[in-house]
Amino acid sequence: MELTSTVFILSTIFKSNRTIAPVNKVVLAIILVALGVTSPIPLQAQSSAPPSKPPATQLPTLGDGSDMGSSAERRLGDRIAHEIYRDPDYIDDPVLVEYVQGIWQPLLAAARVRGDLSPELDERFAWEIMLGRDRTVNAFALPGGYLGVHLGLIAIVSNRDELASVLGHELSHVTQRHISRLIAKQGQQAPWLIGAMILGALAASKNVDAANALIVGGQAITAQNQLNFSRDMEREADRVGFAVMTQAGFDAQGFVSMFDKLQQASRFNDNGAYPYLRSHPLTTERIADMQSRQSLATPGPVNAAPTVEHAMVSARARVLSNPGVDALRALLVEAGGGNLATLAAPRQAAVLYGAALAASRLRDFANAKAYLERLIVLVRSDARAARLSRLLVAEIALAAGDAQRAAAALNTNPAGRSDVGVDASLVRRPELLLGAQVATQTGQGAAAGEAAPRLQDWVAAHPRDAQAWQLLSSAYAAQGQTLRAIRADAETQVARLDYAAALNRLKAAQELLRQGRVGTVAADHIEASIIDTRRRQVELLLREQSLDR
Repeated sequence: MELTSTVFILSTIFKSNRTIAPVNKVVLAIILVALGVTSPIPLQAQSSAPPSKPPATQLPTLGDGSDMGSSAERRLGDRIAHEIYRDPDYIDDPVLVEYVQGIWQPLLAAARVRGDLSPELDERFAWEIMLGRDRTVNAFALPGGYLGVHLGLIAIVSNRDELASVLGHELSHVTQRHISRLIAKQGQQAPWLIGAMILGALAASKNVDAANALIVGGQAITAQNQLNFSRDMEREADRVGFAVMTQAGFDAQGFVSMFDKLQQASRFNDNGAYPYLRSHPLTTERIADMQSRQSLATPGPVNAAPTVEHAMVSARARVLSNPGVDALRALLVEAGGGNLATLAAPRQAAVLYGAALAASRLRDFANAKAYLERLIVLVRSDARAARLSRLLVAEIALAAGDAQRAAAALNTNPAGRSDVGVDASLVRRPELLLGAQVATQTGQGAAAGEAAPRLQDWVAAHPRDAQAWQLLSSAYAAQGQTLRAIRADAETQVARLDYAAALNRLKAAQELLRQGRVGTVAADHIEASIIDTRRRQVELLLREQSLDR
């Protein structure tokens, strides 16, 4: 599993199952050759500290093999993330995001305990996972603590432990500074030139003809070799990732079973559905190493079989990553099969969940309701799965325009109502966002007025939640609070790292004030002061972003 570096990986983000992916790699090759980066540079992985030293001493310092500091790496990561947010394949699905975060946050906590994640990196890096609406099996690490995960990966892993093994491996590439050390080795080019290569590849992916015109034969392989992580770095990410996931309480078997799954796929001649196999080529040495470590690990609970909750989440990932009509209809056919009752409960739940969501996407709400009723009966004794079924009821009712039924489904979960005054850290994000959508869909100011305080509390604790800011903007607009709506919309753009768009919105709000087209109550004066302050702050952020370019 030799992980490809940031630049090469970006050439396949969200596009690896499409015909333009090879073109992106060639574009990168051409740019690298033009900059004089034409020969592979051997990279040395960080050597492990003696066992007698504390875990923290195993981390590289900021100058250890890299001239790129953490702040510069974060800014580079922000530039890349800004483009990913704008990609139509980027998806912020509250249910899937919450599930992945339930695995990701324990991994981060374990890395802190072990000393793999230093306080400086912990503070400066984003540590954000971005989901891609792509059915290929892939995950990748980016500069500055950003990680990408394709829905195809979530769809094929058998349990939380297997997903934790992948995330732990990618996390360790970041904590061990592999990305920055690799970039620093690449011909002493400025980091921002590397960023320009990545963004150029993303732009080329939108215009196949223009990209094809740049093809120069024989250069892609050279560039790929230049950009690969070293085998030592891969082995280090395996070792650290294994330790992190077991420290976090996940079953060590998940690492081995994920290796086995990838190895089995590689035997059948990868057809493009497993880009992780190309960016992470398996070796017998690494497989044997993980198997030996697993055998020495403290035995934990056997989690090889999927839980009902995981099966439902995987089904959701499959539907959202493959929304074609034929694929959706195939799910309905599967649910209508006569042998469904003979399957294990997790598989039954997955089939019914996928069929209900697929029927909703096909606007077949009668069938969706029928599948939901069967699903609810099946999972009612499993609290986690029952919650997912209620969320799906609310989601489908909202899509059908039945806001009352959606609200009733959400109110069956007291913790999800997030009444005013409830600690935002205790609020469940899927219920909060679905509830806000229900409130704004009714078009009634009173309902929006109830949703706004909940969203305010949430964004105060999670200022980088763009979707929450957008819903807050809609809630303010429904109440006729124009200035607040515009400012919340500006904060949405800030969360997406689009400072130019945020500045435009703040200027528009100030223009409304200048023209006297908003009220003059005290609240508007306060909001005007906030807008003025935020405009100056965003102008500074935009200036810094422009200098980096």
